[in-house]
Amino acid sequence: MPNTKSAKRRVRSSERKRVRNVADRSKVKTLEKSYLAAVKSGKKDAAATALQAVVSAMDKAAKKGVLKKGTVDRKKSRLAIKLNKVAA
Repeated sequence: MPNTKSAKRRVRSSERKRVRNVADRSKVKTLEKSYLAAVKSGKKDAAATALQAVVSAMDKAAKKGVLKKGTVDRKKSRLAIKLNKVAA
């Protein structure tokens, strides 16, 4: 339990940040799942637009510090490779 006024304030601040971070991570995961579903169905156009949305969300999360930059770069690379393997 926080004892000082500043510690209590940090607890409130940390909780707000945690909620935002969880929401951002969840959004990225949801977009990634929809992209993988589009790839699996073989719809290259739909997958390409879904990839743009995933990459944008991942970059924004990395910019905020929600996800690590290296992790985002690795995932973006692997997702792009999956798109290239889809037959037109």
